[in-house]
Amino acid sequence: MTEQQLRPTRPDRLELGEGIRWTGDGIVLVDILKGRLLTAPGDPHSPLCEVLRLPVSLGAVAPVAGRPGTWIAAAGTGVCLLSAEGITTWLATPEDRPGPDMRMNDGVADPSGRFWAGSMAYNTTEGAGTVYRVDHDGTVTPALKGLTIPNGPAFTADGRTMYLADSAHAVIRKYPIDPDTGTIGAPQNFLTVDEGSPDGMTVDAEGALWCAVWGTGTVRRYLPHGTLDRIVRLPAGQPAGVCLEGTLLHVTTATVGLDAPGPYDGAVFSIPVEVPGTPTPAFRLNPSAPVAGGLA
Repeated sequence: MTEQQLRPTRPDRLELGEGIRWTGDGIVLVDILKGRLLTAPGDPHSPLCEVLRLPVSLGAVAPVAGRPGTWIAAAGTGVCLLSAEGITTWLATPEDRPGPDMRMNDGVADPSGRFWAGSMAYNTTEGAGTVYRVDHDGTVTPALKGLTIPNGPAFTADGRTMYLADSAHAVIRKYPIDPDTGTIGAPQNFLTVDEGSPDGMTVDAEGALWCAVWGTGTVRRYLPHGTLDRIVRLPAGQPAGVCLEGTLLHVTTATVGLDAPGPYDGAVFSIPVEVPGTPTPAFRLNPSAPVAGGLA
C-alpha cells in the first residue's frame, strides 16, 4: 500500500464540489448547493468554467447520447434534462412532497445507459433518502428506499455490479444489477470505513473501487474483494468526488461546514495513477420517449 501527498493547481475553491466525471471529451463537475455545472479546461492551471447555473441544487449530471451539450441532471427535488440551449425539461420531481426538505445528491449513468441518482434530506433525516433509476423512456422509478445519504453509485464495466455508499453509516454495499432490465438484487456489504464517510466513487479498469472519504482528507483504492490497496492524502479535509481521466485521478473537495477552511479546502486535485479509468457512460434516451419532443 502506497501513500502520496498532493497540492492543487487550479485557483477555484468550491463550496461542495462533487459529481466529477470524464466524458471522453472533457471533465465536468458540479458545485451542488450553488447549482453550478462546471467544466475543467485541459490546462491544469486554468480556472474552472461555468456552463450553467440552476436556481436549485445540482447533484450530478451525465451526458445524453446523441445530443451534444445536453445533460441529464439530478437537481432540486428530482431529475431533469438540460439542453445546450439552456432549456430545462423536468422528468419528475419525486422529492417535492411532505416531510423533511429534500434534495438530489450524487448520480451517474450505468453502462446500459440508465441514469441512477440518490436523494437526501437537507437535515440528513435517517432513512429519508431514495435511489431513483431513470430508464430509457425517461421514466423515474424509486429503486432503493430507506437510505440516509446515498453516494455514488459506481458501476463495474459490465454493468452487473453497483457500488453504493450510505455515507451516514460509513458503509459501501454491492448490488447485483440485471443490465437488461435494471432490476436490483440483494446487497452485500462491501466494506465499512474506519473513519470518516465514503462519498464519491469510481471503478477503474482492473475493477478496483476508488472512494473519496469525507472528513479524512483521503482517497482510497480498494481491490474488488475489499482489500485497501492505496491511500492518497490531500491537504483538504473533505474529499467528495472522484473520477479517472485515463490515468489521471481527479478529486473534488468542499468547504461547506468548515468554520475556518484551509487554503486547499474546496480545491480540485489531479493525481497521476497507474491503472486507467474509462469515460462515464451516457444516458440513452429512446427517440420515441414522450419527453424527447420537449427538448430543443
